[in-house]
Amino acid sequence: MAYDEGLAQILRDHLAGWPGIAEKRMFGGITFMLNGNMLCGVHSGGGMFRVGKDGVAAALAVEGARPMDFTGRRMGGFVDVSDAALRDDDRRAALMDLALAFVAPLPAK
Repeated sequence: MAYDEGLAQILRDHLAGWPGIAEKRMFGGITFMLNGNMLCGVHSGGGMFRVGKDGVAAALAVEGARPMDFTGRRMGGFVDVSDAALRDDDRRAALMDLALAFVAPLPAK
């Protein structure tokens, strides 16, 4: 099952004007990179945000967020989100703020 291009466009629009953003095919979908570091993305059945280990608790408090475990193992510092969470402006903004706070200070790759 392919990712939802409409959800990818929502993330593109949300990140428009933010310098250093690039798209990369990953996880069977699209991942948005900030200065070469994974930030967020869309995959079949939802999306993901890289919030860092310290941001996971706050991210999981957002309705529609859950621990990310693509391989059957939890991926530390990442949360998986439902389609509804990506479509909701407030929930998406809260998750994006957490992701940007973690990823923006990382050294460029």
